[in-house]
Amino acid sequence: MTRIALALACCVLAPLSSAPAWAQDQAQHLPTTTLGAGMYNIKAEVARSEQEHEIGLMFRTSMGNNEGMIFIFERAGQQCFWMKNTLIPLAVAFIADDGTVVNVDEMKAQTLDPHCSTKPVRFVLEMNTGWFTKHGVKAGSKLSGEPFGTPR
Repeated sequence: MTRIALALACCVLAPLSSAPAWAQDQAQHLPTTTLGAGMYNIKAEVARSEQEHEIGLMFRTSMGNNEGMIFIFERAGQQCFWMKNTLIPLAVAFIADDGTVVNVDEMKAQTLDPHCSTKPVRFVLEMNTGWFTKHGVKAGSKLSGEPFGTPR
């Protein structure tokens, strides 16, 4: 089984047994950090733990214009995301350690289609659909902020 197929099978078949019961059907709200994309500030919730990664932006019905969620992984790897129980369409950016965007993609709500980084990364940023295109953020763009070792 490929890593993607295995990850999808685990996500679809395995309940979030390590998550508290409330986490399985309610949105989580995490501490935030400020990221920069050129002249734009992003208020990003920070998902660090495996449990926070699993829940992500599930069950949200809306999100502010310049708000999102940054997923921080311990080690660089091919990161793949899908939209199980995610009610709003999202854009996703896969980001290198120095804040350089590796690739971006658009994700449809409530689908299991995988959206993966084209290179190993430790950071993934989800924003409202179309945000990266509207703000000119694409592969090669540089983001700033604490996770990337640059002030904002």
